[in-house]
Amino acid sequence: MRASPIDFRPAFYPESPYSGLPYALLAPALAGFRLAFAHNHTMTNPTMTTPPHDASGNIVHAPHVPLTEYYQREEDRREWVGEQFDKTAPDYDRVEKILGLGTGPTYRRKILEFAGLKPGMRILDVGMGTGLVAKQAARILGDASLVTGVDPSAGMIRNAKLPAGVTVVEGRAESIPLAANGYDFLSMGYALRHVSDMSVAFAEFHRVLKPGGKVCILEITPPKGKIATALLKGYCKYAVPMLAKLVAKDKDTAQLWRYYWDTIEACAAPEKVMATLESAGFVNVRRTVDVGMFSTYLAEKPL
Repeated sequence: MRASPIDFRPAFYPESPYSGLPYALLAPALAGFRLAFAHNHTMTNPTMTTPPHDASGNIVHAPHVPLTEYYQREEDRREWVGEQFDKTAPDYDRVEKILGLGTGPTYRRKILEFAGLKPGMRILDVGMGTGLVAKQAARILGDASLVTGVDPSAGMIRNAKLPAGVTVVEGRAESIPLAANGYDFLSMGYALRHVSDMSVAFAEFHRVLKPGGKVCILEITPPKGKIATALLKGYCKYAVPMLAKLVAKDKDTAQLWRYYWDTIEACAAPEKVMATLESAGFVNVRRTVDVGMFSTYLAEKPL
């Protein structure tokens, strides 16, 4: 099965001088590595994969091992991550916009449309952050009252810039404080690496969706190949934090962006993520991969 062609190129984007290298490696934002086009600037027929037939032993709980450079035990991760997001929230959109060169909104909107979001649907955006996905959802739907955002960070919620009518709820993916069978579509933008238990979160996604509801999870996954991975790591772990130091107001912002790469590198393999979605009861589970690193996990709750 192949995905339908989509063209993600921004009309204003200059020709890349590196004709054989995805431009996305050179100037994207980490939370918005969304410049999904190769040397000809057109992404068509992204690679699509499905989970392995034998899912036993592939269920993911913690998305990655404890990263002891930042905290010592898995039990400490939730508190540490929460503090980082609360402190650095005022810088988040600024850094994302500069590093994404303004392409993030277009990418998010096109991915949501590709995943099946249409006017009239009710959407729940989990891990809403400052509302970067929720804003594009409201634009597609044409009615902000159909959008609900959930996030555990009070700091992120305070700094969210959302259209009037969006409902915002403080809560975690593993325990969504909303009724069952209430939404047609559920999105999560670059937050999967921060949940404490992926299997529990996916069970909650299944609970709050209506029968036939759709899931769309955007993530960054390491590309195949040592050279591509080294380039991306150099950009994410070193170049991005250096630039963040120049534009951020909080001294911890650079550390948070460095932590992002470490979570990307350590996160559970995509095949295990898909197996965990299936274990939670979802069907038609698949993953599209654009330019080798922009992963979108898609799934549906059975009718």
